[in-house]
Amino acid sequence: MQVDDIRVFIPCKNYEQSQRFYKALGFKIEDASNDLCVCTFGECTFFLQRYYNKTFAENLMLQLCVLNIDEAYELISNLNGFDIRFEGIKQEPWGNVIYLWGPSGELWHVTELN
Repeated sequence: MQVDDIRVFIPCKNYEQSQRFYKALGFKIEDASNDLCVCTFGECTFFLQRYYNKTFAENLMLQLCVLNIDEAYELISNLNGFDIRFEGIKQEPWGNVIYLWGPSGELWHVTELN
C-alpha cells in the first residue's frame, strides 16, 4: 500500500462561521456538497463538515506547522468576529506553539518546529 495523503474531517457548530474563520486564516474553501467543504492551503487539505458533536469537537487536536510563528501570531491576534481563543507563543521542546481554539472548540497547535 502506498499512502498519498491523510485528511481529517473537522466538525463545526456553525458551518458558515467556521468557513469564514478558516478563510480568514488563509485557507481556500471549496464546496464538496451541501454539508461538506474542502479547505486547502498549499498542499495541505482538510474537510469541514456540517456536523457537530461537542465531545468530539472539544477533544479534537490538530497541528498546523508554519514557517514563521510571529507572522502566524500577528494574523491570529487580529482575527475579529469569531468565537475563538488563543494563547501567546509558548516554547515547547519541539518548537514554538500558539494554542488556538477554533469556533467549535477544536484545538489547533500552530507550530514553528525546531
